[in-house]
Amino acid sequence: MSTYELCCVGHITLDKVVTPKNTVHMPGGTSFYFSHAIKRFTDIRYTLVTALAESEMKAVDDLRAAGVEVSVMPSEHTVYFENIYGENQDNRTQRVLAKADPFTVDSLRAIDAKIFHLGSLLADDFSLEVVRYLAGKGLVSIDSQGYLREVRDQHVYAVDWPEKKEVLRYVHFLKANEHEMEVLTGTTDPIQAGRIIYDWGVKEVLLTFGSMGSVIFDGTTYHRIPAYIPREVVNATGAGDTYMTGYLYQRAKGADIEEAGRFAAAMTTLKIEGMGPFDGTKDDVLRCMATAKTRMPAFQ
Repeated sequence: MSTYELCCVGHITLDKVVTPKNTVHMPGGTSFYFSHAIKRFTDIRYTLVTALAESEMKAVDDLRAAGVEVSVMPSEHTVYFENIYGENQDNRTQRVLAKADPFTVDSLRAIDAKIFHLGSLLADDFSLEVVRYLAGKGLVSIDSQGYLREVRDQHVYAVDWPEKKEVLRYVHFLKANEHEMEVLTGTTDPIQAGRIIYDWGVKEVLLTFGSMGSVIFDGTTYHRIPAYIPREVVNATGAGDTYMTGYLYQRAKGADIEEAGRFAAAMTTLKIEGMGPFDGTKDDVLRCMATAKTRMPAFQ
């Protein structure tokens, strides 16, 4: 059984994006953006565990052709998101037209990794049993977004996470944006929120605020991470997934929290400047860190 430095577990989705100008079908999901970004760094042993229907296997074939190791858990359906945007891009109607099967302990027995990143898209993707099992193998990282989404009659509703205190006891890294942070903790203050989530058991609490930067709390220090200002904003889809890719890559390679956070922020900026997943190099990220204008989080 091989031991990987980093393993992402999550569904590759089929996304239908409807705008006033056109309708586009494309792959998506945390595992898609994470895997396409991490493959740009050849000095890390990485694998993906995903689940999707046979009809969408081309997304897996493309990753394998690019050198990514992928294990596929069979699923009757692929997660199918429909996103309808009006003239104002902030106005989005989202439906889930199909759901893939949740991940199981059996589907993960053959994988050993130092860090497991769980890219949750919907609340039932990962059970407490799966999180507890993976925590016995390595460090667990979770993006909170999926745990805060519930599907009822194809429509997506924002919900709290009933099992959060039970699950987060087993989690080393947790990422939440400002909205997710408030839903989880009931506060808009990142200092209070970081402490609350840390007290639930999370060792590295990553709170992201888009163009206002991010804060990472490790129980002792609130690391204030700047946002690197993009030359232009082309597409922010997958920005949070890219941030976690850069952060976990750097932590897996031995970087400290501050260094990993800054690398993640710069990598996210480069992703926002183009369409699709991050496709730059480590040198591109380092150049961005050295040359781009920054904006520090305003809170103390």
